[in-house]
Amino acid sequence: MLQVDALHAHYAKSHILHGVTLTVEAGEIVCLLGRNGVGKSTTLKSLMGLVKPSAGSVRFKGQDITGLPAYRVARLGLGYVPEERRIFPTISVKENLLMGIKPRLGAGPRANGKAWTLERVYTFFPRLRERENQRAGTLSGGEQQMLTTGRTLMGNPEVLLVDEPTEGLAPMIVEQVERILTEIHRDGTPILLVEQALETALGLAHRVYVMSKGEIVFSGSTQELKASEQVRKQYLEV
Repeated sequence: MLQVDALHAHYAKSHILHGVTLTVEAGEIVCLLGRNGVGKSTTLKSLMGLVKPSAGSVRFKGQDITGLPAYRVARLGLGYVPEERRIFPTISVKENLLMGIKPRLGAGPRANGKAWTLERVYTFFPRLRERENQRAGTLSGGEQQMLTTGRTLMGNPEVLLVDEPTEGLAPMIVEQVERILTEIHRDGTPILLVEQALETALGLAHRVYVMSKGEIVFSGSTQELKASEQVRKQYLEV
């Protein structure tokens, strides 16, 4: 569904991505691993149109979306859960969720035919139902992560890009986030997950890519990564 080929990206004169190539197919959770500062978040922002690639291509369902503005990418069916969460703190939880609704470009429904509605998001995130009239800025970190994920789902994405969803969360909340991502995937939505925690990635993903200095240095199954002590020591372990 999502094909990235030889992608390069810059911030001003800084060359961040050096020919990143990866794919996400229907039915997959794919994890992009690596230490801080290697280009993982920039990769997602480049796919989403928040950073304009300087070379290479991004194709979604066969359509070239390279360099399209973010609002058009979102309306085509890519959903993005940012690391910074970017909730609207002064309005209610319910209003934040409704902000996620967007018109879709093209006539087709989601591939599995199941639409994300406010009620359906509340089913996945019952805590948000309890807090629906509360100002979003008063939520805990874990609740804010649920809110930004739910808001993205309200746009009915066909592929979900999730950036560091467990960072800074307590272990109990991390388990909840992992369970929710698994349920979203089981419900028919492929996920490209950026994650630094190896244990979380290995528990969720079918395939993994490892990044270092803006390049993909390993690609394979979770079993292959588990078997490669050299890759883990060189690129992942602190």
